[in-house]
Amino acid sequence: MIGLERSPLEYRKTLQKLLPGAAICMVIAMAAKFVSEHYGGPVILNALLMGMAFNYLSNEGKCVPGIQFSAKTVLRFGIALLGARITVEQLMSLGFTPIVIVLIAVPSTIFCGVLMGRWLGLGRSQSVLTGSSVGICGASAALAVAAVLPQDKDSEKNLIFTVIAVTALSTVAMIVYPFIVTYFGLDTAASGVFLGATIHDVAQVVGAGYLMSDEIGDIATFTKLLRVSMLVPVVLIISLVAARWGQTESSGKPSGFPLPGFLVAFIIIVGLNSGGVIAPEVSSMMVEASRWCLIVAMVGLGMKSSFQELAAMGWRPMALIVGETLFLAVLVLIFLQF
Repeated sequence: MIGLERSPLEYRKTLQKLLPGAAICMVIAMAAKFVSEHYGGPVILNALLMGMAFNYLSNEGKCVPGIQFSAKTVLRFGIALLGARITVEQLMSLGFTPIVIVLIAVPSTIFCGVLMGRWLGLGRSQSVLTGSSVGICGASAALAVAAVLPQDKDSEKNLIFTVIAVTALSTVAMIVYPFIVTYFGLDTAASGVFLGATIHDVAQVVGAGYLMSDEIGDIATFTKLLRVSMLVPVVLIISLVAARWGQTESSGKPSGFPLPGFLVAFIIIVGLNSGGVIAPEVSSMMVEASRWCLIVAMVGLGMKSSFQELAAMGWRPMALIVGETLFLAVLVLIFLQF
């Protein structure tokens, strides 16, 4: 009974903690939508740039929890709702190209990272960490892989650098890669596969895809979620291999990372939508809610972006993660040419 009596109070405290930052993100999202409708420009890009102008709010103060909530929880909710836009029939029309590319690109990027790291004189764990982060799903992959790698005095520093660097590069890729697919004249399907198979974080994949068109956004999201699903087998394999290198936080035992909840929700909604279970009116509401969630999340991501923090990290780790990023982009482009 005591727990039940305290629950409403705890929820109220949590809401009060999240409200300032979340409210600011929502206001900026509405401003980005207004600017896009009245003065032109993609709303996703407007939201990102406007959010970056308020980066100082994410460093300290009452807004930090709400900004974090917008950039992560709201984002995942929005991605899950994207399933209302997609059906199995649409996905089957893409063929096996996204699956084949993902199965080859992810391990190849990790292996490339190990070779480049050795050439640059960096540690094996750092190379695997950055390669997994670039190859799979950015910061989320970095956190998961770091938990099963051997721990030393540099482990935490390497993880922090990887998260900052991969987030920054993912933001750059979100802006630059649409120009690349346009330059190479890729069609709608190939453009979506390229964006989904090369950009690091899910949020930036969604941003870049829907920046170009709804169709490209759908394909890019599906391809990216294929990469996210690779997290489980990759982490399990790394944990087994890393057990031979030294002690890990999990003592060399696989910790059984589950699939991300938003990926499971996305798959369920796609299945329900494909089976006609979701009424068209409800599907339209879910799509609109998803669009607003993604705009708010993009504001939060912009507010959290800080390129200045990369300056003090040194050039070798940065060269490694940039090299892995370029390798992945070139590899996928080569596949799409055939």
